[in-house]
Amino acid sequence: MNAHGFPTTPDTSDNIPRILLIDPSALMHRLLRTRLQLEHVEILSATRGEEGVQKALELLPDVILLETEFPPEERIDGFELLQRLKEDARTKDISVIFVSESRETMDRVRGLDLGAVDFVQKPFEMAELKARVRTALRMQKLLRMLAQCAQRDGLTALWNRAYLDQRLTAEHSEAQRHGRSLSVILCDIDHFKSVNDRYGHPFGDEVLAHFATILAGGRASDVPCRYGGEEFAVILPATTVDEATEVAERFRASFEAHRWRRHPDLVLTASFGVAALSPFQPMLTASELVQRADDALYHAKRGGRNRVSLRIKSDAA
Repeated sequence: MNAHGFPTTPDTSDNIPRILLIDPSALMHRLLRTRLQLEHVEILSATRGEEGVQKALELLPDVILLETEFPPEERIDGFELLQRLKEDARTKDISVIFVSESRETMDRVRGLDLGAVDFVQKPFEMAELKARVRTALRMQKLLRMLAQCAQRDGLTALWNRAYLDQRLTAEHSEAQRHGRSLSVILCDIDHFKSVNDRYGHPFGDEVLAHFATILAGGRASDVPCRYGGEEFAVILPATTVDEATEVAERFRASFEAHRWRRHPDLVLTASFGVAALSPFQPMLTASELVQRADDALYHAKRGGRNRVSLRIKSDAA
């Protein structure tokens, strides 16, 4: 996951799971660290409620272990903390397990109704807690996989348009905040309709899938997406317009050079439009950046196709 909570790759299985314990008892923190030190997990700690919420927002743990009772001076309890976590888009999907001395059935009901995935009563057997944490981690991994599937294009396996819009907004904010460059490439397979008409839609799908493979084979930091139909987009964080143009040219040359097994004499091409934010120029909005890349793509098409075009200034500039 990146700083915005977006997955950077479809496989996060090598990441060490993070468990955040929010509990006023220092003994509970020592116990958990001692008993889980051999487990493949990272333990994060917060002894105050507000501190726990902030760490959850900053560190985005996989599972939160949350006590229900806090000292009176905090004027908050675990149920209120849980409600705040579930109301925030950044933390609402984190699995929360209540760990409490309460024996009240209504406390269990209330916690589960508010969105906790489990309720463990103190004192507990560590083997039981480990098992419940493992279950929560498996559930969290499954939810993330399902969320990623919903953000993937079925044919090309690239990120889809909805993900593109969300990710570009986040990267645009990051570029503004830190004064960084940000580039966008829009690209379109030339004469794609005639390819479908002449060779059939199954071959057209093969062309789209191969073009997507080329885009996905670029730099690890870039974010290739299917924009719609035969049109694609690539978000290039911390990338200048010159660097983005070089990336687009490599994509263009690679696609043109490909030889199709069933149609060895066929040469297909694509056109590319590049636009960028620069810390040395007036800042564009995210939608203006995409529009500028679309204008550049239009110029590449009008200029003869199979080329890379860039737009640095708007027509009014």
